[in-house]
Amino acid sequence: MKVQQLSVFLENRSGRLTEVTETLGHACINITAQCVADSSDYGVLRMVVSDPVQAAALLRARGLSVTLTDVVCIETPNVPGALHKALEQLSTAGVSVDYMYAFANGQTALVLIRTSDITRTVNVLLAGGQKLVGPRDLGMSYAGAFDPSE
Repeated sequence: MKVQQLSVFLENRSGRLTEVTETLGHACINITAQCVADSSDYGVLRMVVSDPVQAAALLRARGLSVTLTDVVCIETPNVPGALHKALEQLSTAGVSVDYMYAFANGQTALVLIRTSDITRTVNVLLAGGQKLVGPRDLGMSYAGAFDPSE
């Protein structure tokens, strides 16, 4: 199960993030998860949204550089060591994590993980008994972007 994530490259100046949220809000596109990594000149906004294909098109129309990337989302118990178990499974299988971001809500945590081999990542995590969260579970539409059964 893969999830599509948007990566938006933004100039590091006031109002750029607001422009993104305004554009998506007016189009009734919900942001499920996001993180921002920055440097002195630019930032990378990574987001999981309800309609990634439409969001990408709208943001590109505003002149922003946007890429769609596959990531994996797992649900873990919100307890010490739960994330370690999943990461240890990947490490043992020789799968390197490029980046990840997570959030907890009550008793569970959702973790979005990017690796260089998403298919292998899915297989390793499923074989290890991890619970994968798919696009439907995150309120995403497919818009022909990919096969939701993958």
